[in-house]
Amino acid sequence: MRSSNLGYHRLFLLIPAVVVFAASLVVTQDAERPWMNSRLSPEQRANLVLKQMTLDEKLTLLHGNGMGHAPQWQMPLTYLGNGGAGYVEGVQRLGIPPLVISDAAYGVRDSGANGRYSTALPSNLGAASSWDPQSACEYGEVIGRELRAQGFNMTLGGGVNLAREPRNGRTFEYAGEDPLLAGTIVGNMMKCEQAQHVVGDLKHYVMNDQETGRNVVNAIISKRGMQESDLLAFHIAISIANPGAVMCSYNRINGDFGCENPYTLRDVLKKDWGFKGFVISDWGGTHSTDKASAAGLDQEEPMAEYFGPKLKEAVQAGKVPMSEIDDHTRRVLYAEFLSGIVDDPTQKSVVDIEKGIEVAQRVEEKSIVLLKNSESVLPIDPSKVHSIAIIGGHADLGMTSGGGSAQVDPPGGNAIMPPGKGATHWQDHIWFPTSPLKALRAKLPNAKIDFNSGTDANSAASLAKSSDIAIVFAYQWISEGMDLPNLSLPDNQDALIEQVAAANPRTIIVLETGTAVTMPWIEKVAGVVEAWYAGSAGHKALANILVGEINPAGKLAISFPMSEKDLPRAVIPPEPARSQTLNYAVHYDEGPKVGYKWYETENKQPLFAFGFGLSYTTYEYSGLSVDSNAKTVRFMVRNAGQRAGTEIAEVYAKPPDGVDESLKRLVGWKRIALAPGESQTVTVAIDDRLLQTFDEANNRWIFTPADYEVLVGPSSNNVLLTGRLSVH
Repeated sequence: MRSSNLGYHRLFLLIPAVVVFAASLVVTQDAERPWMNSRLSPEQRANLVLKQMTLDEKLTLLHGNGMGHAPQWQMPLTYLGNGGAGYVEGVQRLGIPPLVISDAAYGVRDSGANGRYSTALPSNLGAASSWDPQSACEYGEVIGRELRAQGFNMTLGGGVNLAREPRNGRTFEYAGEDPLLAGTIVGNMMKCEQAQHVVGDLKHYVMNDQETGRNVVNAIISKRGMQESDLLAFHIAISIANPGAVMCSYNRINGDFGCENPYTLRDVLKKDWGFKGFVISDWGGTHSTDKASAAGLDQEEPMAEYFGPKLKEAVQAGKVPMSEIDDHTRRVLYAEFLSGIVDDPTQKSVVDIEKGIEVAQRVEEKSIVLLKNSESVLPIDPSKVHSIAIIGGHADLGMTSGGGSAQVDPPGGNAIMPPGKGATHWQDHIWFPTSPLKALRAKLPNAKIDFNSGTDANSAASLAKSSDIAIVFAYQWISEGMDLPNLSLPDNQDALIEQVAAANPRTIIVLETGTAVTMPWIEKVAGVVEAWYAGSAGHKALANILVGEINPAGKLAISFPMSEKDLPRAVIPPEPARSQTLNYAVHYDEGPKVGYKWYETENKQPLFAFGFGLSYTTYEYSGLSVDSNAKTVRFMVRNAGQRAGTEIAEVYAKPPDGVDESLKRLVGWKRIALAPGESQTVTVAIDDRLLQTFDEANNRWIFTPADYEVLVGPSSNNVLLTGRLSVH
């Protein structure tokens, strides 16, 4: 015993010496590599290491090295990309790690193909319909953790493009039609994703609002129209997230490609907004060397066609100054230090599956939107409902998801295909093994619940007629690389719904969609629930909503039009023949009038308005007061029903008529959880960026002195309280 105590004593005597040695080692390393001192700012560290770099080392950071699963994009170092979207070589001698990049819109892509697992969160549009920045943060945290666990240190998520064109095949990847809502939700998602020590990214900058002809289409829009809509959404998101990177888009903007557009990249993003990170091209979206470099592109992906040997030749020939190369390089270095990937390198580990599914379910429960509930057909009352017909949508097997580079691989492969024949193409229609039929049977064990595929409408109607209620699962698949011809449900589902509803008026429609849909049958059904692309736990979240364990609180982040005729463009013009592609353009003459702003100014009534969503309880609003000096509004919200619930109270402002473009615009909101009968005083700070207009002639934002109308209510077209805000 005594010997042991002496051993411990000697050990404690040694500890100070070890600490001193370790500290001296750190000091020595910091002296040799001062940029490794984590106490310095990312800017300081980037500048220090930049001074030590050769031209070739700088250029290494400015281009990709191919893409693993793309035969057309292969280079000698492609194999180092971890099966992801891209790989940028680091500078090992200086301690600068490579960028190992993955697509990750609603989860990490290609996990199945790489023998790994990823959680599928609800679609980004769905998450935006929660109107919950905290949920968006949790969403980003899951993706960030799973990226690192799989060996990636940079994400390509963060879509901010507004739903200007709801037929856009990537609408499900974005956060709706309003700049404040989209910017806030995506900004918080990416802020928390980057906090996991991955380089964050926002995309597709900018005006990439349709997929048709995306590589050539010229988006023509006034600077004011762009500044007050799509650019504003990006600015808000960047101000929240401070991302390491922004991805420029494929399309042209007023003549110049997104990745060589001096106005959007150099003038707005870098000069006006002071963005310090780097601009990364969309894959194959680089079109030049010296023009793109001067315009503000910092890194070409996924190859080195323009920013590899050609860029070095341009520097040596004096066509590209070293100051540009230094700026590009400094920005990439800044992003690496900012995100923490230098100090905390990735280490592959096991994905926390349970945590991911828990968050996915919680986000989906907040994102589901109850659109119609006649005669309180929902929630399902087990004492009155003894038989349920579940019809269509492969609801016996799973729920659908969005495609393209956002696609997350489901565990076990595509749920609606035989084993061994899972996803093989980026536009396969993928169902997750999340069966609503099984989830409802688990929740309602005493009810008789039968399934009909819906392929035979007569058979489906017969089952519906013999059941207390019928639930039709309707789907709409969309993907990158395509746009919808219209907003109708595909595969003759409208006719199926009509026939089922005729057989049983107590029919509920569950929509699994990536964007808005038209509903010619809306007056014939009792209930409509928008579940979006519901993610890895969508079946459980949906069942909780349908049986009333969770009170729906989601509200639409996108307007649902009556028909395509009510959109700014009745059709999306097809991409012309190759010889005419440079003439292909879309004119966004509506400018900032996106979504609800368009419907209101054009006196068009949407089917369901932006911000709309029902609950199993009711809410009352009262007592509005407006403080013009503090730019805040106060009012009371009361839960007047019998169930606890969460209301999303929305605040809009509208300049007086006669003011140039006096558009009503969302200026704030608040989520309020209320017990039955409970009242709460709500204070909402008005975001004054939304009170300004862009002065195109002088390239600045201005306040127009006026009395703005303040409008408070549960949706954009349901105003319950009004007041005045004086802006001087």
